[in-house]
Amino acid sequence: MSTRKEEFGVVVSNKMDKTVTVRVDRLVQHRRYKKFVRRYTTYKAHDEQNQCRIGDTVAIVQTRPLSKTKRWRVQQIIQKAAEV
Repeated sequence: MSTRKEEFGVVVSNKMDKTVTVRVDRLVQHRRYKKFVRRYTTYKAHDEQNQCRIGDTVAIVQTRPLSKTKRWRVQQIIQKAAEV
């Protein structure tokens, strides 16, 4: 039995129907200089009710392939983006 991977990130795009793009940041230590460098990965995640907005912090969980590039699902919205 394998547990599903869970990541936390920020929504950077919600232009697609029922799909959001989530940017997940991580810190990686440089091999030679030992300084921490910020790297990121973007994932396409399924958002069934189209609730996510740009800037929201969300938890995404890995799931079966839903389309060619979509393998994640929005589990919950942790923090809503500040209204402008």
